[in-house]
Amino acid sequence: MGRYRNPILAGCHPDPSICRVGETYYLATSTFEYLPGIPLHASTDLVDWQLIGHAIDRPEQLDFTDLPSSGGLYAPTIRHHDGLFHVVCTVVGDSPRDRDPWPGRTGHFIVTAADPRGPWSQPIWLEGLEGIDPSLTFDGGRVWLCGTRLAEPALWRQQTEVWLRELDPVTFQPVGAETILWHGALEGAIWAEGPHVVRHPDGGWMLIASEGGTFDEHALSVAYADEITGPYRGDPANPRLTHRDLGSRTAVWGVGHADLVDAPDGRTWATLLASHREDGHDGLLGRQTHLVPVEWEKGSPLFAPGVGRVELEVVADGVPDQHPLSLDFDADFTAPALAPEWNGVRRTPAAFADLGARPGCVRLRAGGEPTERGDLGFLGRRLPGARVDVRVTLELAATGPLRGGILLRVSDAVHLEVTVSSEGRARVLRVDAGVAAVIAEAACDLRGPVELTLRVDGFHGEAAVGGVALGPVDLRPLSPAEAWSFVGAWVGPFAVGHGHVDVSAMRIRGLDAASDLR
Repeated sequence: MGRYRNPILAGCHPDPSICRVGETYYLATSTFEYLPGIPLHASTDLVDWQLIGHAIDRPEQLDFTDLPSSGGLYAPTIRHHDGLFHVVCTVVGDSPRDRDPWPGRTGHFIVTAADPRGPWSQPIWLEGLEGIDPSLTFDGGRVWLCGTRLAEPALWRQQTEVWLRELDPVTFQPVGAETILWHGALEGAIWAEGPHVVRHPDGGWMLIASEGGTFDEHALSVAYADEITGPYRGDPANPRLTHRDLGSRTAVWGVGHADLVDAPDGRTWATLLASHREDGHDGLLGRQTHLVPVEWEKGSPLFAPGVGRVELEVVADGVPDQHPLSLDFDADFTAPALAPEWNGVRRTPAAFADLGARPGCVRLRAGGEPTERGDLGFLGRRLPGARVDVRVTLELAATGPLRGGILLRVSDAVHLEVTVSSEGRARVLRVDAGVAAVIAEAACDLRGPVELTLRVDGFHGEAAVGGVALGPVDLRPLSPAEAWSFVGAWVGPFAVGHGHVDVSAMRIRGLDAASDLR
């Protein structure tokens, strides 16, 4: 019997999908507009995970130029079959606040690899299939794809339908007729999403899907069928897992989007997403990956048996004690390559970050404004906890107006800057719904490296530049749910304007070990 804490991955990791090959588990999550995309984690015990690579890691795989915030890579599913790993995902071209058509390629695609560390193939696009949240099911020599989309005609607003389509096992293109499997467990349910069709341990098939949207009303339901094409019968105890009945006072909310995996000892586990509240609001980290045990009773899955809730601390058979999860991170940029945890917005860090230009530094080529969809020079990584201290040391080399510093980013329209400029000014600026507000400003000495700090304590922020305090700052406008963002906060150095910024160090420290996963 072991003890572990939820979430099992630090920072924003929504829409988790899991599979097992031998003794090793593999996990994939959504990344939306960030590249490299679809991180792949590995574990031999379900509670301690290591990032081993990304399914989308090369510019020639996908072009995200001008992609809106919260568009991009939605809800991957990872499966292993016949010696190959398969990841199926959807590129979505709009976002909750931006419904203008995006000119880039959208739709479902599959990438494959013999080794999850890569290389991964070029995308195989699945033609003529609508919707989001695709999932693969391998049934002997047959391959099936399910997904969800808005129903047409709809009996109520945002009614969705889960569909199933057989794919050619060689080309992965759709063949045969489409079958509609499910509209949700409840009449009036919206967004029956995140579907997976899996074998039931007693024979036949089980559909796992969430409904109610991915925020407060999220709920996990299941349905059963003798044949993979249905008809599917809803479990009479649906929803099988939800926190929507707990109201706004619960710390863990928005529970749903589950995937199942069987351990070598026969036990079943579920990965799922949930968010954590701070002072009654969605915390900065957004949707994160959680783990619960699953037992079977009278043919139905019991998620978190005996509790029926996603708890922050879990004691369960079948796993060891989780290793302490440190939020601390140090980068002095002396390694020959950037760590895989670094991301860029709409492009990979290789497009703007150079480790070879100056020893012991990463040189960021200055790009456009964080409010724009252009080439942003932001080297970001997931904010790992709700209470952390972030420090960045940098120098500016300007050929025109230039600023650099720390960016705490939720979207183009919602973020926080702590910067120094080539004019010798230090500034804290918050952008909320696209409207910028200067929180504090002061003169700054640029004769040599400058250290910038940002302390995040829930929604309370404290900033300093060169030892001069600038703040405090209210971070509540950066709450992903209130910003209508599917993405939690990323943090890291950035450069805007003309010239470049040399970053010699970035350090993150967890402020409170007892609460660093809340």
